Amino acid sequence: MADSPNISELDFANVTPKEFAQIVKKLSKKEIAELAADSGVRARVISEVFGRMESQFRPEGAGSLKALIRWEVTGDPVVVYETAIADGSVKVTEGRSDAEPRVTLTANDADFLKLVSGNGSPVAMFMTRKLKVTGDIGLASALPKLFDIPKA
Repeated sequence: MADSPNISELDFANVTPKEFAQIVKKLSKKEIAELAADSGVRARVISEVFGRMESQFRPEGAGSLKALIRWEVTGDPVVVYETAIADGSVKVTEGRSDAEPRVTLTANDADFLKLVSGNGSPVAMFMTRKLKVTGDIGLASALPKLFDIPKA
């Protein structure tokens, strides 16, 4: 990973969403797979993505929407987070609740990072089955209106 930033040593508190998107854009699938193989780094990166989701939320885009969105990042182990949208706000929680999600989004580590960093087209990823959507596809397609997704 000589030409790519060392994401495993990043201080995420000092990395903007745009900078993160630029870092992800430079990583190859092989490099992302190497990062995902280190469970500590993988957990930290995924946790950071979801930790920023509340601040990236656009309440004006949500209106009166009330929905539970489940995110599943496949790998070892599968990582699950949920985003509950209600009353113009969002709450992010780690783990699978007993509630029934309105939509579930499933992707591997590399495709998940590309999706949330703005480096992958959600439509193209869905059409090529890199992003699996179960449930309300309309809600899934509206997610870019609900969150500020950085562009690299």
